[in-house]
Amino acid sequence: MRVCLLTPAPDHPLLAATTELLTPRHRVETLDPGAGSGPAARSVDPSALADVYLMKTRTPRALALARHLEANGAPVLNSAAATELCQDRTAMAELALSAGLPFVATTTAPRLGHLVETDASLTAPVVVKSRHSRRHDLVARVDDTARLRSLAAEWRDEPVVVQQFTPNDGWDHKLWVIGDAVFAEFRRSELAAPAAARTRPLPVRDLPADWLDVVRRVGEVFALDVYGVDLLDVAGAPLIVDINAFPGVRGQRGAPEALTDLALRTAAGRHRPRTLAVGAAAYGPRPTVKA
Repeated sequence: MRVCLLTPAPDHPLLAATTELLTPRHRVETLDPGAGSGPAARSVDPSALADVYLMKTRTPRALALARHLEANGAPVLNSAAATELCQDRTAMAELALSAGLPFVATTTAPRLGHLVETDASLTAPVVVKSRHSRRHDLVARVDDTARLRSLAAEWRDEPVVVQQFTPNDGWDHKLWVIGDAVFAEFRRSELAAPAAARTRPLPVRDLPADWLDVVRRVGEVFALDVYGVDLLDVAGAPLIVDINAFPGVRGQRGAPEALTDLALRTAAGRHRPRTLAVGAAAYGPRPTVKA
């Protein structure tokens, strides 16, 4: 089998370990959609496609390449449409809530400065996040107008979403799904005070069945095969605060094996990458609207 990694970082621990498992019997290639000039799709010969592509990158060039590959019949994990949807926190919240998932209530502002300029009445505390998920984006707790104005001094033109802060113990429940396998850990929230440890073990067997049902339902609704879900414990019930396509899943025993199995099953045609339902496509990225 030919497995192609769409990534600028094939040395990422999950990808490197997966490559090591695959290479004794299969061919693993790497294609960085950000390398070179011009459309990345031009670097792919439609007559010589790999058996499966694993997309651990979310840039516009990577998404365009993934669409090109899909149009030529190549399986991509995750699909371009599903990956792009998870980058728009407004679309993410709307789709999750419309599907009945327990997602935190979310409103949208065209830019952070709009909240200051219109003197928007926020029931503090709230969490303000960049609307478009990316590395080093904005995620901050706001307790008063002074804090909001302070953020606006740096992020005034940033499109944002606003979510009511949910009281919690400062530890996020991080769950990851690769095919049929689920992994989990506690991770210290970036909104909480520093703690001695940033992570704590969270055995999947200790999670209530309804929590696992919610996490698996996310994959169905968002058409994801490799994804992460951030949850808070609200009086014993799960509350989703974020969803990520193809996260790192670092340090989880069995994760490289799960990704290897999923890649080979997909390459052999025994697994079809999930695709967004017709109605779900309507929640894709679009212009920002006022809160």
